[in-house]
Amino acid sequence: MILDTLGNAGKYTGLKIGLSEAFGFLDQPGLAELPDGKYEIAGERVYAMISHDQGRTVSDGELEAHRKYLDIQFVISGNESMGWKNREGLVNSMEYDEERDLEFFKGEPGSIMRVPPGSFIVFLPSDAHLPLIGKGEIHKVVVKVAVG
Repeated sequence: MILDTLGNAGKYTGLKIGLSEAFGFLDQPGLAELPDGKYEIAGERVYAMISHDQGRTVSDGELEAHRKYLDIQFVISGNESMGWKNREGLVNSMEYDEERDLEFFKGEPGSIMRVPPGSFIVFLPSDAHLPLIGKGEIHKVVVKVAVG
């Protein structure tokens, strides 16, 4: 989530363009009618993934994080909550996969936030998160924005 100290402000230099492109994609008419899949917005620097997934319980998922991209997770429909915990000091349950830019961690989220349809949350590389907490189908878009 975007909550950090001033000492880390330099990490976000250059994100404005990527965020503008990401929000432009999310704001397009007919977004909810696009088929599931990957959509390039600005090559591999900014891209989106649209999916329909089944919600799960906290105990059925694992905290995850990314190093090369931040996530903008936008809920189109469904009842989704997302867990968050600062990744500092967490113990990996799966080593970092550089190709997929993905790692998983042991433990439970420190907080869980409901993200209603039409809302988004931004997870930075310093954030471990647990998406898809809920019941029933969740239709969402995850926009990946390169941070480096």
